[in-house]
Amino acid sequence: MIAKRLALFPASLDPLHNGHIDVVRRAARIFDEVVVGVYDSPQKQLLFSANERLELARAAFVGENEIKVAQYSGLTVHFAAELGAAVIVRGLRIVSDFDLEFRTALANRQLDGSIETVAVIADGRYIHISSSIVREVAELGGDVSTMVPPHVAQALQQRFGGARA
Repeated sequence: MIAKRLALFPASLDPLHNGHIDVVRRAARIFDEVVVGVYDSPQKQLLFSANERLELARAAFVGENEIKVAQYSGLTVHFAAELGAAVIVRGLRIVSDFDLEFRTALANRQLDGSIETVAVIADGRYIHISSSIVREVAELGGDVSTMVPPHVAQALQQRFGGARA
């Protein structure tokens, strides 16, 4: 029997945007299954609760059986090991992403040398998108419809009291 190649895509997804979705879908072409790990308590100010972020992510991947969504806490590398994932997938948009992801990958490797990190380079259409940009644009009433799926745009509109999302 051939073992299933399982990968973890960990993120806070506050909010989920089209760049995240693109990286996850492309990773799903490489691996048999990708688990989108929604980190429950990142050390930053959150717009959406862990449960809201989990549900927004689940809605984005409905019908895509090779993509699962799960919430986790603690060290990402430990969650990957619990899942049986041999790989952590990260998306890279800009050069500064590489620095952070490189250092994180080295730390994860020191914690668990059996788990590799694979970087998926962002599609050029999404390199300008980050969750913080999406939040700021939505909060200031800007149109985020090209940055996030419609259900996330609606959640942002509701969160910011009718701002155009």
